[in-house]
Amino acid sequence: MDILIYSLIAAALLPYIAKIPLAVAMHRAGGYDNNHPRDQQAKLHGFGARALAAHQNAFESLIIFSMAIVLAIATGTTNEKIQLLALLHISFRVVYHILYLINLGVLRSIAWTIAIGCSFIIMGQCLSS
Repeated sequence: MDILIYSLIAAALLPYIAKIPLAVAMHRAGGYDNNHPRDQQAKLHGFGARALAAHQNAFESLIIFSMAIVLAIATGTTNEKIQLLALLHISFRVVYHILYLINLGVLRSIAWTIAIGCSFIIMGQCLSS
């Protein structure tokens, strides 16, 4: 079960780690506007816009993954398969973010599909326990 908890912690950290490239892009776009960061982010293009989208998607993914892990723990479905799926989710979320930043859309979508699929498979495994 420790792997599930560590995976959940990692997933919670990913959106904040994903903020780093966004902050760099904002800095390069005239300096980080801490008074109106969302206005500045809305004006980003290219790398900066992709960094913003990846950052936001990390929060969106966190919701589904968190529900899957909490469901697994609540139902006692913490076997090796579930742990592997949790690790795969985290791994493919990192890959997803990198692919988003370097603008490889098709591969990024594949990574997203695998990551979110892991979350739903975890939920499905909880039904059969």
